[in-house]
Amino acid sequence: MDAFFASVEQRDNPDLRGKPVAVGYAGPRGVVAAASYEARAFGVRSALPSVTALRRCPDLIFVPPRFDVYRSVSAQIHAIFADYTDLIQPLSLDEAYLDVTANRRGIETAWATAKEIRARILEETSLTASAGISYNKFLAKLASDHRKPNGQIAVTPGMGSDWVEVLPVARFHGVGPVTAAKMKRLGIETGADLKARSIEFLVANFGSSAEWYYGTARAQDDRPVNPNRERKSSGSETTFDRDLIAPEEIEAGVLRMADDVANWCDKRQMFGRTVTVKAKFADFRQVTRSRTAAQPICERDLLRQTSLDLVRSLYPLTLGIRLVGVTVSNFATTEGESAMPLFDSEPVGR
Repeated sequence: MDAFFASVEQRDNPDLRGKPVAVGYAGPRGVVAAASYEARAFGVRSALPSVTALRRCPDLIFVPPRFDVYRSVSAQIHAIFADYTDLIQPLSLDEAYLDVTANRRGIETAWATAKEIRARILEETSLTASAGISYNKFLAKLASDHRKPNGQIAVTPGMGSDWVEVLPVARFHGVGPVTAAKMKRLGIETGADLKARSIEFLVANFGSSAEWYYGTARAQDDRPVNPNRERKSSGSETTFDRDLIAPEEIEAGVLRMADDVANWCDKRQMFGRTVTVKAKFADFRQVTRSRTAAQPICERDLLRQTSLDLVRSLYPLTLGIRLVGVTVSNFATTEGESAMPLFDSEPVGR
């Protein structure tokens, strides 16, 4: 979908149409959740601090998020997808992979299929979508961003390798800002640069990710579209109104996040063995601390205590904390099992 949250707000409020809109909160600790294309023209984007967004675009209009509405529209869109294939792998509320190989509706090409899906989305939701069509997920994902908004592009088998070579590696799915910066230091800025590096070089510099980078530089991706992909983690985080240094205030925030996660786990009867606490300091440095149990953690009090133990490992503080988060991962089927004592894993900092 094109600027999904912001586009929903502009659709539902005509006064916002054609204006720079950010979904989020304008306060000093606010963060942009989504930006309209009018706002993006000023350099406003998701995850940008609201104060920075307002400096870039003084006329920016903030609207609070309405996730219940976004989920409802997402369900409409997925219902359209289901008319074309059962092989739907959601990535988020506004993005999904579709495998249309079976061609349920007898449409001549994948290009025509994508065009029809986009037309139906526009007709039924009054929102635009863009599509990438290709022979694997990596290329389809890259292509989906190539002609936004309201466009589509196909990357055929004859095009794939050459197309990847000219693209910046910073656009590759799986290459985040930190990795892109590291690649640049190593002289890798395009797909061609990445393709020129040996697997031995990539292993030495990128470890377990080396095979993925080696394959994608050659337009290779054998991952199937998986409609039953298992959820790997559940987490909750909060940004404080001010930087906190008092342990009791920080720990109150950690406990709220632990309770959010516990509620999610209880509702779905999914329990994990690994608890991770994230903290972001006033200088935006981020650290994580993790602990793994011998058995899934089914008791709320144990999750709360583990989260407290992990954040306390950061004390004494020399700098205030602006954000904390709690995540549970390493899920298992645990109905009827009781929680077990924890053993420490090596603390992880990043």
